[in-house]
Amino acid sequence: MTLLPPPQLTLSADEARKIVLRAQGFLGAPDRRAGARGVLRSLGAVQLDTISVLARSHELIPYARLGAVGRDVVERAYWTDRHAFEYWSHAACVLPIEEWPHFAFRRRVMRARGRRWHVLADAERSYAAVLDRLKAEGPLNATQLGGARKGGPWWDWSESKIAVESLLDTGEVVCTERRGWKRIYDLAERAVPEALFHDDLDDAECVRRLVTQAGTALGVATRADLADYHRLKGEQVTEVIADTGLVPVEVAGWAKPAWADPAALAAEPRGRHRTTLLSPFDSLIWDRPRTERIFGFTHRLEAYTPKPKRVHGYFAMPLLAGGKLVGRVDPAREGQTLVARQVSLDGPKAVRPAAEAIAEAAGWVGCVEVRVERVLPETLREPLITELGGAHIPTGLG
Repeated sequence: MTLLPPPQLTLSADEARKIVLRAQGFLGAPDRRAGARGVLRSLGAVQLDTISVLARSHELIPYARLGAVGRDVVERAYWTDRHAFEYWSHAACVLPIEEWPHFAFRRRVMRARGRRWHVLADAERSYAAVLDRLKAEGPLNATQLGGARKGGPWWDWSESKIAVESLLDTGEVVCTERRGWKRIYDLAERAVPEALFHDDLDDAECVRRLVTQAGTALGVATRADLADYHRLKGEQVTEVIADTGLVPVEVAGWAKPAWADPAALAAEPRGRHRTTLLSPFDSLIWDRPRTERIFGFTHRLEAYTPKPKRVHGYFAMPLLAGGKLVGRVDPAREGQTLVARQVSLDGPKAVRPAAEAIAEAAGWVGCVEVRVERVLPETLREPLITELGGAHIPTGLG
């Protein structure tokens, strides 16, 4: 068992929270020149999800940090000039192309496993057919390759879909973008820049680099936090942590040991706090136990909860203001109206930030009006509507 050095520094819970916010891009001046591409590189992974209310989650991530950057600008930042690829990290994620070599360990696991839960009658023939089509015709989606489904439910995949997804897992094929939410597949040898197209790193080095990257993106984290970022095992983190350069620390109120990015400890976190609505899949809050530990805020996605049992709404978005999570907004869109179906606020101090965040989000997606339905507590309904009445809704950004 690896013996870990004793922590050299103790952080207050408040200091840790500010370090986390700065590391995640919510404290201090945003790097607008680097834009959405800079956000992706800083975070190391941006989660994808099928749900689209205001926008899809991978669009909401840079918006939350940079403000109302155009959604088309976000897509171009990810996918043009081979700057990113999609693969399995925290979940299905957009990843900086520089991370390709670091996921060699996962591709090897996929190859050793041999297949997904689907079975192909003649796997080698199916793989060869997909690779031949991509080689001859260039990037294609599943429909162009022969259809995504056999005609049944979503998991009833066609032979070509099973084949191309298996090839994606093992790294022979790369998802180079999403177009109309469909994956666009290409040969890895063509899509990945030559200098990065290798599996030369052994498993330990892959994991070390990913743990280091997670530590930088998180600022300060426990072993479980570091493991969760790219869905590693705790034992894998333990084996490499001493070689990452992360610094052992204690955080007041945290029951487990933690590690911090040394650069995050070099200067006190200062600057303006971002006020914004967060995607439930934002890396600031995607780890629920960590969110509760840092912010004292319990949040669960209720999209798959039966409607009568929902507490905060279908796609309730946490409200970040002053470096704290102070409420939730469950949004919807009706034409050019943003509908706040339910707004749950921690108290009167959250009213103005909620109005600011709702107005900015409305303008970002091209809405010109806001309608508020339910507010909890009810006593904050009129103050919120009054604040929204005086709020400026920017236009032309959706």
